[in-house]
Amino acid sequence: MQQQSRSIITNQIGLHQNLTKVVSRHLKHPSQKPLSAHTQQAFQVAISWLGDWQGDLILDSCCGVGESTLNIAKAHPNARVIGVDKSALRTDKHQAYASTLQNYLVLRADLNDFLRLLVLYDKKLTKHYLLYPNPYPKSAHLQRRWYATSALKDMLKLGGILEVRSNWQLYIQEFSAALSIANVSNKIGVFESDQAITPFERKYWQSGQSSWQLLANLYLQQ
Repeated sequence: MQQQSRSIITNQIGLHQNLTKVVSRHLKHPSQKPLSAHTQQAFQVAISWLGDWQGDLILDSCCGVGESTLNIAKAHPNARVIGVDKSALRTDKHQAYASTLQNYLVLRADLNDFLRLLVLYDKKLTKHYLLYPNPYPKSAHLQRRWYATSALKDMLKLGGILEVRSNWQLYIQEFSAALSIANVSNKIGVFESDQAITPFERKYWQSGQSSWQLLANLYLQQ
């Protein structure tokens, strides 16, 4: 029997007091961090795999073991889908979910660097999934949350439809506020479905926890 998931525990009440300051700074100043060698290698694998592909491109960020990537590929057979996760321990487990589908790829890479490289290569997304990323619920860890990092600026440049899900409502509310700071309209609400597409999603639902969803049209940012 699968172990139940614990609820989010946080010392933060409401939106973080430094959210606007941190998000605004990252939107103004691009990252100067050197690109990691392993991510550059993984990106070249992705570029070779894509070849001269001109169709829909979907990114599954923080894909974990890649179950979500596979499910997204099944739901979008006419698109190319790339799943990215920083943990080799997780991506190596994808073999347990792998199929004969040819329209998806799971890679181990630093997402910050991978997004920057997509922008540098002038790639555009039709859809970008960010499903159940680590919410870093401690108030002191605000700048570890994706919307409070330099990655947000690259997400906006890549365009497409952004879909974020979390079992922590405040994470979705802060993501929404961060997008509003960037003048991006979005909508949030409870997400419900008959079928979970990630191990975390399945675990949360079996534990009686709700999923919260954010949707934003980033085509307007291109």
